[in-house]
Amino acid sequence: MKRDWIYLDNSATTRPLPEVRDAMQKSLQSGFANPSSLHALGARAEEQLEMSRRSVARLLQVRPDEIYFTSGATEANNTALRGAYRAFAHRGQHIVTTAIEHPSVRAVCTALQTEGADVTFLPADARGRIDPDNFREALREDTVLCSIMAVNNEVGSVQPLEEVSSAIADRPSPRPLLHVDAVQAIGRSEFSWTDLKCDLLSLSAHKFHGPKGAGALYVRRGLQIPPLMAGGGQERGLRSGTENTPAISGMAAAARWLIEGGADACRALRSLRRRLAELILDALPDAQINGPEIDSPAGVSAPHILGMSFAGVAGEVLVHALAERGIYISTGAACSSRAYDHPGTLELLPVREEVAETAVRFSLSPFNTQKEIEYTAGVLEEVVPSLRRVSGRGGI
Repeated sequence: MKRDWIYLDNSATTRPLPEVRDAMQKSLQSGFANPSSLHALGARAEEQLEMSRRSVARLLQVRPDEIYFTSGATEANNTALRGAYRAFAHRGQHIVTTAIEHPSVRAVCTALQTEGADVTFLPADARGRIDPDNFREALREDTVLCSIMAVNNEVGSVQPLEEVSSAIADRPSPRPLLHVDAVQAIGRSEFSWTDLKCDLLSLSAHKFHGPKGAGALYVRRGLQIPPLMAGGGQERGLRSGTENTPAISGMAAAARWLIEGGADACRALRSLRRRLAELILDALPDAQINGPEIDSPAGVSAPHILGMSFAGVAGEVLVHALAERGIYISTGAACSSRAYDHPGTLELLPVREEVAETAVRFSLSPFNTQKEIEYTAGVLEEVVPSLRRVSGRGGI
């Protein structure tokens, strides 16, 4: 399909796949009934719901009864953190997380401090990664919960989850619980979620070409946490509210796409990301990469996120200038770009203030092309010097 725009904001949301739209349409037509209803149409909707649960479970290689559907990752993160803390606060009140978590984790941890939680926010280095030794040293006898994101949504750094999991496994029983925000990692990482032995994991459909309004929380079998909301007892009591079967069916279709080859397509993004960085740096040598180096291995950097700063050009100004040319990028996390009480990742890293002020994020999908990448770099070569002249500020 020919387009007159280039979409490079896939960390904010992704374009739904055709098979996702088809699955949602089918659900709206034949599975519109309430899955909790006892009649035949309700049973048909429930069957679609359970088929979707099996697809998402297969994507994570876990059991279907360990998957609970939510409205998205924000709800999943809230349910996981608030539920785990409240269930085990009698054992200890210490939580370990990172300073650069998504606001739906960072803000929850801050809120739990009002309930008595003692939270350690681990710093990240200039590339956006925590030190595994710092994590190990932060663990205490009263640590009951650790929440570490798999991939940072702004700079694409991959956290050392294998070392994190190992450090937790080395603790005497009862060990702390491990929650992973896997939103930016699903389909784009090399992690084996089962090998990590995490207890809780959050994902969101619209980050891997599914619809908005659908997410899931993995809860390790045998672990019981209280629900966030009281109500009708859907999702085996953990998430009350009539399930959004059309959106869940769409998420399942996206999961099947990843299982059947989409993940390979996502991993192929690494070469496209490298090409974009090389073209930009050739044209604008004083541009700066934010996050891991471009040739960092898969265990250090995500294949789809490229953060960069262009000295002398405010990030927001560059976003608007590119949008006028039909290229859509962002300054950082879309969900916090208008929420000024939530600092961005770069504001929390040991980098110069100007780096954060001039930062933008390019995030790719398997549907971007080499031609689009080359065009984007060419536009930047033209636009950045022009904006610098207007602002009266040069490069580095």
